[in-house]
Parts: sequence; C-alpha cells; structure tokens
Amino acid sequence: MNGWLDEGVPMLLFPFVRPILVYVALLVGVASIPLPAWAQATSGADEWHEFQGTWTAVGKRQAIPLGGDRRASIADFNGSLLLSGASRPAVGFRAEAIVLYDNLTGLIGRAVWTDERGDQVFSELRGETTATGNRLFGTFLGGSGRYAGATGSYEFSWRFLIEADDSTVQGQSEGLKGRVRAGPPQGASAGGSSQ
Repeated sequence: MNGWLDEGVPMLLFPFVRPILVYVALLVGVASIPLPAWAQATSGADEWHEFQGTWTAVGKRQAIPLGGDRRASIADFNGSLLLSGASRPAVGFRAEAIVLYDNLTGLIGRAVWTDERGDQVFSELRGETTATGNRLFGTFLGGSGRYAGATGSYEFSWRFLIEADDSTVQGQSEGLKGRVRAGPPQGASAGGSSQ
C-alpha cells in the first residue's frame, strides 16, 4: 500500500477524510428534511395556515380607579407561544404584548411574536368582557423577514394564574386558534396606512 489507501487517498489524510464524509452525509440528510409549511408557501400568498396554541406570559400591571366600579390598567407581558397544527407558521415564538384595559370599554393592545430566527410578526389586540369571561381578538399587521406582509387573525380567552401584591401577574391563554397567510411586503412605511 505504501502509505496510500486503495482509493488513492494518502494515509496521512485519512483522519481528516472521515469527518468530512460525516459532514457531507449530515448536509445531505438536512437538505432532505421537508421545509416548514410557512417556508413552502412563500410562492402561494393565498394559502392560509391554521394553528392552535398556548400563550403563557408574566408581566407587571398598574391600575387606577376611574370612579365607582370603573378601573383602568396598563400591563406589559413577556412569555412564550407554542403552536400546533399541520400548517402552523412556526413551532414557537417569544411573545410580548402591551395592553390597556378599561373594565367599561374593553382592551386594546399590541403584540409582537419573534421566532427562533429572529423574524417577527406584529398584531393588534382587542378584547371584551362578557358574562361568561373575556375574549381577545388579534389581527396580524405584517411582520419582518419571512412574515413581512402577513395577514390573518387569532382569538383566545385569558386566565390569570397569579396576581401578586407587587403588581406581578402571570397568565395563560385558553382556546387560542387562528389563521395567517404570507403576503408581499407592504409598500407603505411603518407609520403609513394601507387603507
């Protein structure tokens, strides 16, 4: 053999060839994994992606009295959102929201979901309190990266799990479901209106 393998590779290089072959095999394996549903649909902006999930968050809430039984509060929440469903846009997101709640007029807020790649999807929140509980509705306002131009909506109920004396609150969604679709990036500036 005289220092050569049968394939013509010098014996001194053999320790380096094996890791390269393993690396190439991993690349081939990763390349054969199906893309997530959202990535497959970039060419079909009309395709809806339905999802269900659970949003859990912790935050701080400050409240003020507005006379009688009326109260208002502002809160910021940080947490995680885990999604399920065959066509979900991603498995999970870091989820942040800022909300203003008035027990007479309801809730308004804004939310941003950030995926593992740093791409974000933005939404507007509106809520109402009924005799059976509260219901929140989200409307997607676009996003960044692969979520640029995203449209759709979602809804859920919110349940507070912990309300501490230091204004810390922790809660979880119930029955979160929605649908979203990719769209071309909006031509309007961030402060502009598309209507």
